[in-house]
Amino acid sequence: MKIRKDMLEGIKQHANECIQRVREKDPGTIQYDWFISSDNTECEIRETYENSEAFLAHLSNLNDLLQILYEKFAFDHSVAIYGDPSQDLLEKIEARGVDTKFFSFLKGI
Repeated sequence: MKIRKDMLEGIKQHANECIQRVREKDPGTIQYDWFISSDNTECEIRETYENSEAFLAHLSNLNDLLQILYEKFAFDHSVAIYGDPSQDLLEKIEARGVDTKFFSFLKGI
């Protein structure tokens, strides 16, 4: 996502709020790491969940904070999902209207 002009400090504070809530309410979240680009204009969140249900719970737990994130601090965000999302998750993603790419596992170690 791109960081709105003059919102770098705000997005950093907002990241702290999101991370705290994930620690408190998301037992199925395995990874939730925020990254800022070297020029301070973009932010990425790397997230890993136990399964689709854990991701749906995460969205529910952070719904208000995510709304603030995209209204106040960031824009032009997209999502990449790796693995085989459940039908319920696919429907929720479609309803949100977020630019989403899906990647199926090919091979690994």
